[in-house]
Amino acid sequence: NPSLFSGLTAMEKKLAEYKCNTNEAIHLKLVRFPEDLEDDNTTFNPEYSHQVFGDDEVAFGYKGLKILLYYIAGNLSTLFRTEYASKVNDRFDCVEADDVESKIREIIPPGFCTNTDDFVSLLEKEVNFKPFGMLLHTYSIHNEEAGEDITYQIYKADMTCPGFREYHERLQTFLMWFIETASFIDVDDERWNYFLVFEKYNKDGATLFATVGYMTVYNYYVYPDKTRPRVSQMLILPPFQGEGHGAQLLETVHRYYMSSPTVLDITAEDPSENYVKLRDFVLVKLCQDLLCFSPVKLMQGFSQEMVTEAQQKLKINKQHTRRVYEILRLRATNMGDAEQSRSYRLDVKRRLIGPYKKKQRELAKMRRCLRPEEMTNQLNQIDLNLQREQLEESFQQLVSDYRRVLERLAQA
Repeated sequence: NPSLFSGLTAMEKKLAEYKCNTNEAIHLKLVRFPEDLEDDNTTFNPEYSHQVFGDDEVAFGYKGLKILLYYIAGNLSTLFRTEYASKVNDRFDCVEADDVESKIREIIPPGFCTNTDDFVSLLEKEVNFKPFGMLLHTYSIHNEEAGEDITYQIYKADMTCPGFREYHERLQTFLMWFIETASFIDVDDERWNYFLVFEKYNKDGATLFATVGYMTVYNYYVYPDKTRPRVSQMLILPPFQGEGHGAQLLETVHRYYMSSPTVLDITAEDPSENYVKLRDFVLVKLCQDLLCFSPVKLMQGFSQEMVTEAQQKLKINKQHTRRVYEILRLRATNMGDAEQSRSYRLDVKRRLIGPYKKKQRELAKMRRCLRPEEMTNQLNQIDLNLQREQLEESFQQLVSDYRRVLERLAQA
């Protein structure tokens, strides 16, 4: 649109050419072989960079900016370099380029390489890298591309493992790029548990380990003698996403805590939509064989027995057990049968309406102070219709989420 730009001075146009989208400028890699460095297929980009570069996710002052952050696949030794075609200079009347380097240095620990040769020589030592901590679970996944089964292992680690503190500092930098509201944790607090996923791979006849993802869990104290582990952060690195590692990790963590008599149940801090879907799948998979979730009992409604059994045997808390019940009851319900379908709908909506009713009571209280009686009634009427619509919408959304969980379960 020419009229839009006519107001811009030549200077401003020129400056606009010096803006780079930081999500595109940042090139991440997990390197196993020297040839990975030149291979664009091994590169991936951040989903977010606003926590480092501000809400616009823009770096100013460069043309063709590339921010290289390459990690050795296992121990995550880092190469950090910036490249660009050109940079603004003094001709531009006191305009200064952003100090990209120092912004990145704020989140990556010191001790990184700045040139490729040093990085490649570190790569040769990677054969000595071994996972940290205690092995909890081994599983394999068939890889179409490689035409073979690949083996993965999940470990539980803590800060007493030699080298783990430094490794974790490098690992957590990925949170900034893939979790919208990431924060680094206080590793000196001993109540943190760390669960790590590694892939085993071969290189020149040796077995090496590559980092796939991890989860941090905080053990809250519950009076008088229990703990309530709370999942804080969970990340499967992008090259491994969509392969089922998140489900393996979460199930392994549940099984780890299940064996502990002092653990009450497991919760999560501010879970994302994707995490909730993952958790639904894992918890339903764990619960489906419990007697309290038999089709007959599901049809009788949500019960204290379900709450108790899921908590005692599987460390699942009440709120999550309720979702599990709704998903399993959907599976046991013939939605084509008017009576069964109506009964299911009412049961779920009764739970959904809880928050609305509370809001209703608060509104009514407010309005009594503010408005004449007849007006309140009219407003409540409008509210109820709106509420019915919203309720129906929430219900439909839930059922479609639940069906996805059941589809995934059927394939598992």
